[in-house]
Amino acid sequence: MSEVRPSLEEWRRLYEAAIRLKEIAPWQWMEETDVFGVQDPETQELGFVSIMGLLGQHLALGLYLGAEGLYRFWGMQAEPGEMASLESMLAVRELQVSFEDRDMLDPEDRAVIKELGLTFRGRQAWPLFRSYRPGYFPWFLEPAEARFLTHAIEQAIDVVLRYRDNPDLLQQPGEYDYLVRVPHQEGTALVWEDRIVTVPPVEPELVAVPMDMLALETAKKLPRMSQALEVDFFVMPIRIGTKSERPRYPYMLLLVESALGLVCGHQFFEVQTSVEATWALVPLSLVRGFLSMKMVPRRVRVMSPYLPIVLKPLSQELGFDIELTHELPALQRAKDSLFERFA
Repeated sequence: MSEVRPSLEEWRRLYEAAIRLKEIAPWQWMEETDVFGVQDPETQELGFVSIMGLLGQHLALGLYLGAEGLYRFWGMQAEPGEMASLESMLAVRELQVSFEDRDMLDPEDRAVIKELGLTFRGRQAWPLFRSYRPGYFPWFLEPAEARFLTHAIEQAIDVVLRYRDNPDLLQQPGEYDYLVRVPHQEGTALVWEDRIVTVPPVEPELVAVPMDMLALETAKKLPRMSQALEVDFFVMPIRIGTKSERPRYPYMLLLVESALGLVCGHQFFEVQTSVEATWALVPLSLVRGFLSMKMVPRRVRVMSPYLPIVLKPLSQELGFDIELTHELPALQRAKDSLFERFA
């Protein structure tokens, strides 16, 4: 691969930090929501640490990048159900170390471990480092990411040990206040200190919603279909891209007639600028789907909580109802069949 990888010394320090974290096992007394920050010495960007594994299922440290990453994390925590959707998780900028079984590692991971002369034994014993970016497949760390994650793990070790002895450590005066480990240079040494930093929520991204007005006016004249149309917009769990670049995840808009389960339309998307801008393409794609069907449904059934928001203006223009439901049986059958083809 053509991407630049961390040096052996950068890998060594990162693995040493991860091994120490695993020995301490802070997930025995910390919850995912016990969040604190670490500032990157190189860029001054803030990353926010969450320790995962209280139930013993996924032992990991996540470093959510920037205020946007922090509040996307809180958004996932607020989602109903036992776990956030794949779409939500893949919309967050994050660096993560998790502890996995050996067969979860790629050959490149095992090659680094071998070159470092390290050995691991047993289940959930093998450190796995990954970078998450919206629209992209979880991927290997770049040098700057490895250095920041190393600092984050080292500072997390300091914080979690103090938190174990003082559970009030992360209790801060304001709703948006966080304990952040901040570095400064003293001679050749990097010295870290606690600082309380206010991190307000980020303003929602304003994105243009493109629309073909001629297509919209034509759709208004179409007859109405009596059956409900099931609609979903989701990440396809496949990798696309060349071997020389970081692989990406495509999104798909899928339209399925509810009574007979007929697939009425589909379209693939790639994240170009942001996940929000990709979602903004859905109304236009749906109008084109209606034109292809030569009908407009009276009722559109969706499962994603974001689709009613995205489709509300279009539903008002075309006069269809949006029903938010917990299941889409016909669409799920079509999706399962689609996933089997790509498995």
